[in-house]
Amino acid sequence: MQRSEQEPQAEQLTEKAKQSQDKQLQKEQRKEKRAAKAERKTPIRRIFPIWLRVIVVFMLAILALILGLIVGYSVLGDGEPLDVLRFEFWQHILDIISGVE
Repeated sequence: MQRSEQEPQAEQLTEKAKQSQDKQLQKEQRKEKRAAKAERKTPIRRIFPIWLRVIVVFMLAILALILGLIVGYSVLGDGEPLDVLRFEFWQHILDIISGVE
């Protein structure tokens, strides 16, 4: 009677051992696949490098600022469009702000 009770327990232990071995095998296979995939990967070669993107964005921001100043001064302020680009214009604005004029 004891022998028949021990057999199902032994079968359960072997099934659990098989399951744990299967899990370990799957885990190792996944690691191998990841390692193989990492070896196959080639480094990214960008057509438009990041440093060039930063410079282009900076230049576009400056261009947008200048165009906004020209349009704002000429359309809204009824002034000469290119006056906004002159140093004397900004000196006059700063004098007004500081209270010299």
